[in-house]
Amino acid sequence: MRNALPALATAVGLAALGTAVPAAAQSADGGRDSSYSVLLNQDSFFGFYPSFTGLLPINDGLDFSFYGILWTKPAFGLDQGNSGDDLWTEFGVGVNLHYLDDKLLVKPQIGLTNGSLLSGGNRVTETVPDPDGGEGATQVVERTDGANFADGIVPNITINYGDEKWEAEFYLGYYLALRNRDDSGLDFLHYWANTGYRFSKNVSAGLHWEHLRNTRNSYPGGDSADVYRWIGPYVQFTLPKGFYARFTAGADIEDDNDGDFYKLNVGMTF
Repeated sequence: MRNALPALATAVGLAALGTAVPAAAQSADGGRDSSYSVLLNQDSFFGFYPSFTGLLPINDGLDFSFYGILWTKPAFGLDQGNSGDDLWTEFGVGVNLHYLDDKLLVKPQIGLTNGSLLSGGNRVTETVPDPDGGEGATQVVERTDGANFADGIVPNITINYGDEKWEAEFYLGYYLALRNRDDSGLDFLHYWANTGYRFSKNVSAGLHWEHLRNTRNSYPGGDSADVYRWIGPYVQFTLPKGFYARFTAGADIEDDNDGDFYKLNVGMTF
């Protein structure tokens, strides 16, 4: 970890968790109301990616959940040559389980991605001139001419804990290509964990750990590898009615790291 980080960690304080989830609103009769949260996210790898999540109560201990992520980084540097059809789009559904008087929330979900990151996009073959084959020679090449619906599938789980003094979160998602698995598919394992101390109702701080690994790469000459391993402190400011802002920063400790990381999450619950 770089020299500046210990001072930052000391100033910010204890360890913390990923994206905090405000408690569900209570209705007048003591039950939970439906809730809808919008998050604005930006970090040094994924860029800008707004997201949303909704919860519909089914009974005292169970909600139906749905979510979406609007990834805005075209093709994540895959050079597909497209524009809007490279914008990765994720949507999913699941359930939210309540334990320990709503202090512990367990949310298994399954999502569907659309775009070109996992599948490589819609693949077409065409015959083009072969510059190395002499006059009139041709060759058959494969290229991407657009994105795919059902690019991939994402089984994932989020676990949140929160009481008067402590907060914690664990997320695990496996991004699996549904199409072109043998010739242009990518799979990714993404997980993070954080835990933090609540100094008051408005201020908390802690430590964040995050890992993204490319677990399968079927492109010619491709290989699996770690993408990043992040560790660093966060600080969060929370206002009434589910409004909060969290800033996290630290080091990429992967061997071929790309410098420090930073991320900002802004949440609003209605």
